[in-house]
Amino acid sequence: MAGPLVILFRRRSDRPRIAVTTSRRSSWRIFPMFALNVWLAGGRAVRWTAARPHHLDDVEGLVIGGGDDIQPEIYGGELVSTARVDPDRDAMERRLVEGAVARDMPVLGVCRGAQMINIALGGTLHQDAYGVYTDSDRKRTVLPRKTVCVEPGTRFAAIAGETPMRVNALHSQAVDRLGDGLRVAARDRGGMVQAVERAEGRFMLGVQWHPEHLIYARRQRALFRALVAAVKGQAGAKASA
Repeated sequence: MAGPLVILFRRRSDRPRIAVTTSRRSSWRIFPMFALNVWLAGGRAVRWTAARPHHLDDVEGLVIGGGDDIQPEIYGGELVSTARVDPDRDAMERRLVEGAVARDMPVLGVCRGAQMINIALGGTLHQDAYGVYTDSDRKRTVLPRKTVCVEPGTRFAAIAGETPMRVNALHSQAVDRLGDGLRVAARDRGGMVQAVERAEGRFMLGVQWHPEHLIYARRQRALFRALVAAVKGQAGAKASA
């Protein structure tokens, strides 16, 4: 008969390993929220920063987290004085997304993570998104006070439903030109892109908000469930509105 330690080890090892990239500045307070969401979805999160090299062979899924602005040089933009950038993190995450695409590894991008997915696939960003989309509600809060409209017929709609969704917002940049193979999965009421996804291949979804802070919302938890389900080769279940 297996002892409690053996049972605990089996339960832990049965959970797929999901890498979560974070900022070196804020990792200590951000990663625990991701780890809890991934755990509730059936996975086990491991923290990756640019402090040392990481290899996709060590994990089964990937979350590109939020935080620092992406340096515009890597997509042909110009640096603005207010940007806080981490070139080492940019290089690491771009390499990871490109590697995940090559491996058809499931990926969830959060805020800057959605932007990095777009850049890694050849897209560009608006550095001053609200300067372009002047009709978009400029919210900066971890509370769900911004409305986004889900594009019908997308994978995102199949995961979270097609009704409008209340989310938080902490970003100043947003997707401009779409990367290769991506399509828009959600916009805000002013037309700004709020989610992108790969139309083909396994799960790759980037959302402009921070679902890790909305753990009490079933539609937000559904994003992490869909990631873990894709890792396990299962179909993600649609969350109720």
